[in-house]
Amino acid sequence: MLLDTVHQQLKRLEGMDKDIADIEKRLTLWKKNQVAVTRLMAIPGVGLLTATAIIATVGDMKSFRSGREFAAFLGLVPRQSGTGGKVRLLGISKRGDVYLRTLPTHGARVVVNFQIRNRNPWIDKLLSRRPHNVAVVALANKMARMIWALLAKGRSCDPQYQGVVAAA
Repeated sequence: MLLDTVHQQLKRLEGMDKDIADIEKRLTLWKKNQVAVTRLMAIPGVGLLTATAIIATVGDMKSFRSGREFAAFLGLVPRQSGTGGKVRLLGISKRGDVYLRTLPTHGARVVVNFQIRNRNPWIDKLLSRRPHNVAVVALANKMARMIWALLAKGRSCDPQYQGVVAAA
């Protein structure tokens, strides 16, 4: 009875794998017609799922006034608390859509963990001062601001310089 149950579950997993592959094929075909998705995927740590989810959820990025506002929408900015004119920065606010916040965070984790070929001095300095997970969320915050800049200002990303340059 146990073996039959395990085989049944394995068949279910195989079916789900096929469904996921079909969805990824459809997203890849859809991406070819979308300039914004291609721009976003040039950012290290932003893949097909992240780019398409942000485009589908946000739509017009010009509804946000700044990159910080977009990062706050995702819940990637520090919570602020203070009194008497002294502001204290706490952990990230975790407001907004959990799925949208998770995608850039996982992308940032991949960039931080596997930066063997392309060393990034900004990440190295941050890792020397802060814990690993803090550096990951800081990079996710930076990625969110870059995403805003690319979509709101119509710019493109140059991965070699790790910066944003004006589109030609």
